[in-house]
Amino acid sequence: MSVPATRRVVAFDGLLRLIHAWNALSILALIASGLIADEYEHSATGAALWRLHIQMGYALIGGLIARLVWGLIGPDTARWSDLWHPREWLATLRALPRLSLPASRRGHDTLASALFICLYFVLTGLAVTGLALTAIQHNTGPLTIWLGDSVWLKHLFKEPHEALYGLVVGFIGLHLAALIWHQFIGKAPVAQAMLTGNQYLTKGGDHA
Repeated sequence: MSVPATRRVVAFDGLLRLIHAWNALSILALIASGLIADEYEHSATGAALWRLHIQMGYALIGGLIARLVWGLIGPDTARWSDLWHPREWLATLRALPRLSLPASRRGHDTLASALFICLYFVLTGLAVTGLALTAIQHNTGPLTIWLGDSVWLKHLFKEPHEALYGLVVGFIGLHLAALIWHQFIGKAPVAQAMLTGNQYLTKGGDHA
């Protein structure tokens, strides 16, 4: 496969990249603290890890709120409109069997943007169920006044919380696989875009 000619453009602003990093690290911390806390259930270590898990949950909620606001008032490639491409999604899906994706564009990848939108809905559900479990199991958090110590409601939130967690883990795997595919098969260096803010678009790609 020949390497396509590319041009560098500035795509992502500093605040968007900071929010992205904040949310990514919060998610990884939530996964790690939750897994380890399960191994030390009913111990002082487990209790401390669950407290850390809750704090990381608050950090993620803060990051999601920041992303929501910046998606409304930020620059063009940070806006929610940059994630909404139904016509392009259909065109991309039609092109996938031929491994011939539409020309790259400045901003979010058209196919990935659909998954990002789904991810934000999943993370919102994860946050809501997590807050409910925090109130039910730990008698703390903003939902305590309604759900505090309501242990009989635990199953209503625990199973959805775990299912949503599984979807997030699946997204992480898919996201990493897509970055590797672009880097080594698609020959498009996209992995660094949220670090440097720069994108390398194929010649003939969308506006700069």
